Amino acid sequence: MIRYALVCGKKHEFEIWFSDSADYDTQRKRGLVECPICGSAKIEKAVMAPSIASTRKKNADIVSNDTTLPATQAETPAPVAMMSPQEMEFRQKLKELRNHMVQNADNVGAKFPDEARKMHYGETEHRSIYGEASPDDAKALHDEGIEFHPLPVLPDDKN
Repeated sequence: MIRYALVCGKKHEFEIWFSDSADYDTQRKRGLVECPICGSAKIEKAVMAPSIASTRKKNADIVSNDTTLPATQAETPAPVAMMSPQEMEFRQKLKELRNHMVQNADNVGAKFPDEARKMHYGETEHRSIYGEASPDDAKALHDEGIEFHPLPVLPDDKN
């Protein structure tokens, strides 16, 4: 994920997270990046200072009603994003696809690579399954010509 500081044609400054720089470029070209204040689609990247991690512990704390929070936690705004209606519809379709697969397929867990091979080579009857596969297992399945697809995982699924 990458966070961009952006500015609209009316000089409103805001930040948005993107999966990578190509994602930003694609969304901007499609007119999907808009100013959350005025709705302008005339957006440019603002000047940003790089974020450098420090190995020193910060001693500044905020004390309020016997609750101690590090100053950086209390002052750092949370990343937010606004989605276009098209993006919201696409996200909903991905959720529906995932829910359909989970409800109508057998969860074989870590046995997924073995079960997929057995079905591919005709050792067991073909059926819809889902489970887990390591990156190495997924590559091996792909190299063997076994067709499979990752289940879509959306950020909401992890919250």
